[in-house]
Amino acid sequence: MDVRAGIFLYWLHIICTGVFADVWKVHVEPEMKALVSSCVVLPCSFKYPVQVQPSDRIRAIWHMKDNWDDIIFHGDSTRVKDSFKGRTKLIGSLGGFNCSLEIDEVRNHDNGPYCFRVELETSKKDKYSFVENCVSIQMIEQASKPELQAEQSVQEGETAVFKCSVRHTCPSHQPTLTWNHTGKAIMSYKDIGHGNWETESVLTFIPQKEDDHTSITCTVKHHGNVEGEMTVTHSIFVKEQATISHILIPVISGLGSALLFGLLCFFIAKKRYESRPGEFRPQGGQNVRKSQEEGTDSTVLFRSQRTEANTQQLLMDSSATNQDKTHNLLIEY
Repeated sequence: MDVRAGIFLYWLHIICTGVFADVWKVHVEPEMKALVSSCVVLPCSFKYPVQVQPSDRIRAIWHMKDNWDDIIFHGDSTRVKDSFKGRTKLIGSLGGFNCSLEIDEVRNHDNGPYCFRVELETSKKDKYSFVENCVSIQMIEQASKPELQAEQSVQEGETAVFKCSVRHTCPSHQPTLTWNHTGKAIMSYKDIGHGNWETESVLTFIPQKEDDHTSITCTVKHHGNVEGEMTVTHSIFVKEQATISHILIPVISGLGSALLFGLLCFFIAKKRYESRPGEFRPQGGQNVRKSQEEGTDSTVLFRSQRTEANTQQLLMDSSATNQDKTHNLLIEY
């Protein structure tokens, strides 16, 4: 009978353990990232088999996986390990099945893993340690730069929008984002899942000429004693707004260029016209241009005839003059 009873109790223990495991549940992220000197929140939710209890009837404990006596959080602070005293607290409502834990002033050796334990005051038997679902922490020594989204070229006089965001794991102490430019900035916070959060700042302003070839800088400051402030810079170029002067100046410039080109062509044509052969100036003072249909030979013949005629006229004038002189001499004698 004793052997059979022992076997029965053994299997009863196995069955009960399986049943309890199904009704005592916890959900945590198996691995989290934490920025050294800042804070981290380990998201946690749980459920138990008995009727819903108020928060003051539930005791929450976080402890090291390898040693349950190394307690990092307890309602009785005297039971907390010295290296964690004053650095841990629950940020959820136990009555609402929220067992999320905040660890502040994260140190580079706070790796864990850490496990959650719940104890109900209704009975000494209503307690459970979730050592199968614990959380390890990956340490980040240096904060990452924020991400800046913006157009490189903006229009003068029209609203410009710049977005700066940073991811983190400390929603209880959100990082702050600041700008080097005046304008309207709106902050927002978003849960992106698995214990990760995103803080975003949207800056809007109306660009002016003075903003051309300047830079927009976004700076993030994390909670805690994180060394330095991470910044990201984006250059902007402002396109000037079109005005009447922007329209008239190109038009006037174009007309002036056309007029100058026309005058230049006129003077070149005139110069070439005056230097062309086949022109002469008669005694009357008028320019006579040879006909385009006449050839070079006709022009030469015309000039030759003109020269012969002039020669004959000169000879006749000379003969007449001599005759007059002879006649005068005869009269005197």
